[in-house]
Amino acid sequence: MKIYNTLTRKKEELKTIEEGVVKIYVCGPTVYNFFHIGNARPFVVFDTLRKYLEYRGYKVKFVQNFTDVDDKIINRAREEGLTAKQVSEKYIEEYYKDAAALNVKKADVHPKVSEHIPEIIDFVKTLVDKGYAYEVQGDVYFSTRKFEGYGKLSGQNIEDLESGARIAVGEIKEDPLDFALWKAQKEEDEIAWDSPWGKGRPGWHIECSAMSKKHLGDTIDIHAGGQDLQFPHHENEIAQFECCNGVPFANYWMHNGYITIDNEKMSKSKGNFFTVRDILKDYGGEVMRFFLLSGHYRNPINFSDTLMEQAKAGLGRMENARDSLKHLIANGTDEITDDEKEALAGYDSYRQEFIAAMDDDLNTADAISAIFELITAINTKVRDGASREFAQGCMDILMELADVVGLLQKDEDDALDDDIQALIDERQEARKAKNFARADEIRDMLKERGITLKDTPQGVQIVRE
Repeated sequence: MKIYNTLTRKKEELKTIEEGVVKIYVCGPTVYNFFHIGNARPFVVFDTLRKYLEYRGYKVKFVQNFTDVDDKIINRAREEGLTAKQVSEKYIEEYYKDAAALNVKKADVHPKVSEHIPEIIDFVKTLVDKGYAYEVQGDVYFSTRKFEGYGKLSGQNIEDLESGARIAVGEIKEDPLDFALWKAQKEEDEIAWDSPWGKGRPGWHIECSAMSKKHLGDTIDIHAGGQDLQFPHHENEIAQFECCNGVPFANYWMHNGYITIDNEKMSKSKGNFFTVRDILKDYGGEVMRFFLLSGHYRNPINFSDTLMEQAKAGLGRMENARDSLKHLIANGTDEITDDEKEALAGYDSYRQEFIAAMDDDLNTADAISAIFELITAINTKVRDGASREFAQGCMDILMELADVVGLLQKDEDDALDDDIQALIDERQEARKAKNFARADEIRDMLKERGITLKDTPQGVQIVRE
């Protein structure tokens, strides 16, 4: 497999530190609100990376953190009359609900900042002892200029960064480029811990470095996140980690592109800011996942109702293919034919096409296209019926590939409402009595309720829209 490494700006063959094992750290949410569509993209993309690597036989150690110590959480706690812990715990639970709707699997470890304060303090203390950080009135800052490689991830140099750097009100750092590792407590209601520099809390950048080291060791295989984290967050992570530990933080850095809303950058000030919870009211989680994987992860992707409707239609085509095969597995003929055996063997070409796409820097767009090519071939073959064994073989390969991209995981409830079942039975009786006008009338009634009846040689197939 080749992946695009942001650090080297080129595609590189994935060579893991430990044979057969991939260690991945993905930056998770700051838990003060429901996560938005922009957050959802890295969650879905790197969950798919994990699923694919597991499909190819790797053992994946996957860590994604929760930032539960942050100014935004403190402010939300004040607004809601809660503690910072209550706010973060509330939105961690909401994260799990929305992530499950997107078929995002839980990480092997979801570390929280609040549960890793000793490790973070030790990390900061090491940087101070080594001369890479300094304390001023309870705040601890990293001396950015002391790390010669600063800017290597984002491709920026110190001179360019210096021209735009400013010291914010309340900051007392020595250099505008320096960033906070530890923040002194300013107000009594701020969450804080004892430290060698007084009561305070970690800065944002330090948390991932310390938690990655705790759960994955020193150098890891892949560090991933959204493009917006490339600078300064990931740049700062590299600087502090390598100065503290003397080894590279990660061998591969992966970043997904932005999401725009109707071709404009998503922004709260523009009012085009959508949480996943909001979108789920109109579209299912699998529709959203299909949409997020329909373009290459490094390219920007535009969110709009039109594109979501296209995603809904695309997923619907996959669901109908699955449901047609389920119908044939239950109602098909007994013996598989030689022609079906030959066709089934030939479908391996679509599997190889799928793998080639995913091996090429996780090209989910082309991988999904390979699934649709498979569906077209299957639909053509089963148009006039098929054996149960052939249908099962087709189902197996369809679900094998769909599982990798996290689609077709939610099956419709096979049970029908009593009144819908009664209408279906009445239509059957009308057809037997050659009362086709009534049969057509019932068919139209059912279609209005999202039920399409498809007459096949194997009986009536129920298709939900």
